[in-house]
Amino acid sequence: MVDIDEKILIEDKPKPRRPEWIRAKLPYGENYAKLLHLMRGKGLHTVCEEARCPNLGECWGRGTATFMILGDICTRSCGFCAVKTGRPTELDTDEPHRVAEAVVSMKLRHVVITSVNRDELRDGGASVFAETIRQIRIKEPRCRIEILIPDFKGEKLALDIVVDAAPDVLNHNVETVPRLYSTVRPQAKYERSLEVLKYFKEHRLTTKSGMMVGIGEKPPEVINLMRDLRQSEVDILTIGQYLQPTKEHLPIDRYVTPDEFEMYKQTGLEMGFKYVESGPLVRSSYHADEQIIF
Repeated sequence: MVDIDEKILIEDKPKPRRPEWIRAKLPYGENYAKLLHLMRGKGLHTVCEEARCPNLGECWGRGTATFMILGDICTRSCGFCAVKTGRPTELDTDEPHRVAEAVVSMKLRHVVITSVNRDELRDGGASVFAETIRQIRIKEPRCRIEILIPDFKGEKLALDIVVDAAPDVLNHNVETVPRLYSTVRPQAKYERSLEVLKYFKEHRLTTKSGMMVGIGEKPPEVINLMRDLRQSEVDILTIGQYLQPTKEHLPIDRYVTPDEFEMYKQTGLEMGFKYVESGPLVRSSYHADEQIIF
């Protein structure tokens, strides 16, 4: 039986009209062209492209990007995500080296590394994250490294590999409120994500998490989720508007107003988050280089 509150996600509803505050820059400019050439030349993927991020034009224009390792095929099928789902190909063992070379070429001082889910691997790909961190530290030791990881099914083997690699920022997104997990993140578990974040904080890493709104949640549920993250001692929080990538993905329930985003930001700071990025076009890695709390 479908919960009454979840019908909002599956019933045919008039599509909300996009408001004036949802305006993304189109990709253009010299930096964009250089970065596109660099990624293609090194056979690298970015979550900016794969997840159809609305900030691609802005971020690439200022020379920043989020690298996506472990291929471009995900073993999970989240209802919001535009990344391809299927059976991944073999691991690219040279990928960490090429990512590090790209970091050097871009003269980055803060890099974000994320990945698809690789549930078929024993460590979920944690060792590839670790090797990517190692290669970047060898080639560009001044660069801060932020990683946005999957939950690795909560496997301690994988979590410890990441702990030992000691990234500067550990990001793992809860994405949505627990009531909507069965629809939005059917192969994930809310409690497991909180446990993962808490585990890394216990190992003294700077932790970060994010969620999207406008996918069927209610404001009190967002506040409760924020409280859960603070109980797990998460340092940095990002909140952004869900945008439906294709007709096959979950529909937009509503466009959240800038005032509501500002309310979440102020509430989060009062709760004790050290940094809160909250706005219509905010994504996990948006302005990540400015979220410095060290």
